[in-house]
Amino acid sequence: MMISVEDFGREASEWLAANKPVAPRDYGAICPPDLVDAGLAWQRHLYASGWAGIHWPTEVGGRGFTPAHQAQWLYECALAGVPGVFNMVGLVLAGGAIQKFGTPEQQELHLNATLRADHVWCQLFSEPGAGSDLGSLNTRAVRDGGRYIVNGQKVWCSGGRYSNWGILMARTDVDAPKHKGISFFLMDMSLPGIEIRPLKQMTGEAEFDEVFFTDVELPADALLGPLHGGWGVGMAVLTSERGHIGTSVISLERRLESISRLAHGRELSATETQELTKLLSKGMAYKAMAQRQGPVASTAASLMKLGITEMMFDTAMLRADIAGVESTLEGADAFGLLSAPGGRIAGGTSQVQRNIIGERLLGLPRDPSH
Repeated sequence: MMISVEDFGREASEWLAANKPVAPRDYGAICPPDLVDAGLAWQRHLYASGWAGIHWPTEVGGRGFTPAHQAQWLYECALAGVPGVFNMVGLVLAGGAIQKFGTPEQQELHLNATLRADHVWCQLFSEPGAGSDLGSLNTRAVRDGGRYIVNGQKVWCSGGRYSNWGILMARTDVDAPKHKGISFFLMDMSLPGIEIRPLKQMTGEAEFDEVFFTDVELPADALLGPLHGGWGVGMAVLTSERGHIGTSVISLERRLESISRLAHGRELSATETQELTKLLSKGMAYKAMAQRQGPVASTAASLMKLGITEMMFDTAMLRADIAGVESTLEGADAFGLLSAPGGRIAGGTSQVQRNIIGERLLGLPRDPSH
């Protein structure tokens, strides 16, 4: 008999309290380069202790529980301040895609190895001219006998430097409509012809990479799902990503608590007081929305993604206003100002989220570019 979500949550909370000393800080969905060793050790500890792949099949090393149990696990990890998985790209995106679309051979090769953190994944989707409009990607995979020859460039790749596998979307039919001629591949990142270059951000960090493919010979069995049907695979993957936005409410609450403390002992202007009140009110509304959504992804997740992204941006601006002009020169507030605009791009831009909300939730006419 399967344990209830409530009992599972209590068990997870107790285990996390006992094991938090060996965990890295909660870095969010993507492990930053400086925490890779700690993140990998944590994922392997989760696997050895039976806390990896909560809703993955038992045959591949998971617990065989429900998405609701997985959502509870991520919630308990957020409360404890530890990562729920090593890296969302592998444990959510690649793993979910392989479970849904993979052949038995692909599942055997990758699933358990991903839970053990032997296979570490990066996402090879966005391009310099195809980020928000992913359907316009130009990286090509041309069939040549028993292989595909891949040429092109990807950008904003998280974890490229430390990943040994990647999920790749590439064009396989240049004559088909843009969403119809794309295929989805599982790429061995050690193949000749792959070059990875770190991208330096205005914060001074280099969390992302750009990846170049020059005549990369990809075996035909690297194709995941139907040939030219990669758009459907990719959209299923990205919907799963948005379905985990609910746990960011914990981070949101902590940010709001932090900015409330910043206001204590300061004489705020009427405008600052009003903005602070608006942020706190919005935060409670987003929390309620996340609780209503539940563990299963839906287009309503775009409301959460858009709302929390914009709220984080407004919070960074208000923190700097309250802290004063010196806060914009260095320190946490300055870093927050520089990093805040990136949230409007990461995980699906705010413009894309507005299109999804308008078209799929409000029933407005589709964007003419479609």
